Amino acid sequence: MAKRIGIDVGGTNVKIALVDENGKIIYSNSVPTYANMGYEYTVNNIKQSIKDLMRETNTTEKDIQGIGFDFPGQVDYKTGVVKLAPNIPGWVNVPIAKMIEDEFHIPTRIDNDVRCAALGELKFGAGKGCENFVCITVGTGIGSGLVINGQLVRGAANAAGEIGHIKLQTHGGPICGCGDTGCLEAFASGPSIVAMAYEYLKGGKSAKFRELAGDGEITPYIVAKAAEAGDPVAKRIFEIMGEYIGMGLVSVINLLNPEKVIVGGGVAECGDLLLEPIRRTVASRAMVVQRNSVQIVPAQLGNSAGVIGASMLAS
Repeated sequence: MAKRIGIDVGGTNVKIALVDENGKIIYSNSVPTYANMGYEYTVNNIKQSIKDLMRETNTTEKDIQGIGFDFPGQVDYKTGVVKLAPNIPGWVNVPIAKMIEDEFHIPTRIDNDVRCAALGELKFGAGKGCENFVCITVGTGIGSGLVINGQLVRGAANAAGEIGHIKLQTHGGPICGCGDTGCLEAFASGPSIVAMAYEYLKGGKSAKFRELAGDGEITPYIVAKAAEAGDPVAKRIFEIMGEYIGMGLVSVINLLNPEKVIVGGGVAECGDLLLEPIRRTVASRAMVVQRNSVQIVPAQLGNSAGVIGASMLAS
């Protein structure tokens, strides 16, 4: 049975998993990224984690078909170089694939984290059997992976899928992390939910999410819990977020005519609170043929999508 290793590199933790040919996770573990220690430290931790995985699962280099990494940021799929990972300081032009291949002599590939999630959903999740779909993740930012005619789309510079930077406003608007204004991500993401919640509280008004947070910080999860408990302000925040995301998706749906839009990521775990306003916006604003042929569904693989998709890169 073919076995592959998938590695999901985040700003806080590195997740590593041994995955079989059916997308089933045989073994998984997580280690701190320790980004502040420099990329060499993190790479050495990853190498040790691979060795630990092999020892724990009684496998050798000969048993592993390939190793795949996903990174949040800009990567060069063809050369195996992490060009820039904004949330992981020091990861600039790091030839991670070569570093791992030199150590283990196993074919190693890398890609963007959301493209890997899309690949996981294509093979084993909500995108299975689909020829054309868009997979978006809504969390700290908004990213997407595109599958057209059954193939993952990477673009000329491996940078396709930046749905979070579709412009919703021509002039002004909130400043995005990319430096521009008017981006979808600046209007609708985890930080946007929190900012809207605090903006409401500025007038001295009360809300369920303030009560739930107690002396702690308000988070998207807390706002979602308040909405589920019937708080009208929290519910309206998610309505607005869903409308913004829906408007961004209208452009993509009109352009690509996908069968499905698969919605995942931390914020999307609140389910229909976000999905229903997205669906209503698409139904009312997308062109008739496109809106009648698209389903908007939740992702199926959850937090495992990245490592499962990454493991498939070297197949």
